[in-house]
Amino acid sequence: MSTAAAAEHGSRSRSVRPPKRHLGRWIAAVLTVLALLVVVLGTKVVPDGQEAEGTGPADFDKATFGAQEFPTVQKQVTEQAVPATELAEAIVADPEAAAADHGVEAAGNTVYSTTFTGTVGDGQAGIYDVAIEGMPENVTVRLQTGPAINGTELRDATGEYGFGQFTNQIEFQDAGAALNEEMKKQVLDPVDPSTLSGKTITVTGAFTAINPEGWLVTPVSLEVA
Repeated sequence: MSTAAAAEHGSRSRSVRPPKRHLGRWIAAVLTVLALLVVVLGTKVVPDGQEAEGTGPADFDKATFGAQEFPTVQKQVTEQAVPATELAEAIVADPEAAAADHGVEAAGNTVYSTTFTGTVGDGQAGIYDVAIEGMPENVTVRLQTGPAINGTELRDATGEYGFGQFTNQIEFQDAGAALNEEMKKQVLDPVDPSTLSGKTITVTGAFTAINPEGWLVTPVSLEVA
């Protein structure tokens, strides 16, 4: 091949190769289109006023939780409540068996649901002794009426609410407080605690057996004779 022919052949070969700068632009354009497709396909359109499914648990609202859940707690505690005299005898006879048969474990303690009728004695800071016929002499039953309701018995008595159902420890504690607050509205607000001494009351509620000889009952229902 002559020098001229070789030069012409080389010129034709070079002319069919696309310029590198044009190739780079095409690659960038393709990548842009692919990125837009990913965004579009991964976007879910939600109509106004509706929440997307699968977006995780709704934000915990203390007031809403108490109002919604207290009726369920009240019903379950009432259904599983054991008469106080019967429960006391069971605990004295065999604490482990009593816990297994009648209690719910919560934070290393046993929470019991119970019901009783008794006479209200002296009270202090909203906590009243209640004399119940047939109870062992060494067992003291007290009822808390507020204004401060301590403990998480209402949250724990049914066994339905576990820490894993809440975002953190604060929400878990707030759940207990929310149930206590709603109980106060529905059960205790209609009652004047200052007038209870000497009266006969019927109570259904729950207590934690920290001391088997001292029951501090949080009510879910309270009737004054």
